[in-house]
Amino acid sequence: MSETVLSGRGLVKRFGPAVALDGVDLAVGRAEAVAIMGPSGSGKSTLLHCLAGIMKPDAGEVHLLGRRIDTLGERRRSALRRGRFGFVFQFGQLLPELPAVENVALPLMLNGTSRREAAQAARSWFGPLGLDGLEHRRPGELSGGQAQRVAIARALAPLPAVVFADEPTGALDQATGHDTMRLLVDAAEHNGASLVVVTHDPSVAGWCDRVLEVRDGRIQVPMQRTA
Repeated sequence: MSETVLSGRGLVKRFGPAVALDGVDLAVGRAEAVAIMGPSGSGKSTLLHCLAGIMKPDAGEVHLLGRRIDTLGERRRSALRRGRFGFVFQFGQLLPELPAVENVALPLMLNGTSRREAAQAARSWFGPLGLDGLEHRRPGELSGGQAQRVAIARALAPLPAVVFADEPTGALDQATGHDTMRLLVDAAEHNGASLVVVTHDPSVAGWCDRVLEVRDGRIQVPMQRTA
């Protein structure tokens, strides 16, 4: 594997008596796409949330580019999530009152970029993602696939080290989901971003370089993608 960008070591997370993560170790290389699979309640989304700084593990460590991040306060973890991480969720979670270009520009503005510069940078993503001419449409005027491509642009606009995708095709039909995953994987790789995808769908996981299966809060023997 190439240089490790993101790693979790001995991650443990409990919710009351339930153990969601039970000593998980993993490492993600630069520009590597890793899929995390498992049944509902297996701990895969909890693992994503711990790696992304959304929640703190009860034990273990999370490192980004060699720097421990799980011990940071909420304010600094929020800054990491805005600048060093990108997110693509199942339903996009675009702001309905903003046009597409402003949805993409939003994380840049939150990081201090001027509105004009952020909008200019945001527009540069529309052509590569097949969104030309849709810059001023609001989310309600976009198809499901178009909205997810806007969400991909928003995730990549800050040039993050890692993009996290939680069931990114779960609300899409098969053909649209196929196109969305192709764009997501290609765009992340082209921009040197690592990709962590949580999914229950083997066809989605098949786009990734490596597949990890989580069961009962533990990573099982890794499954390699077949050609």
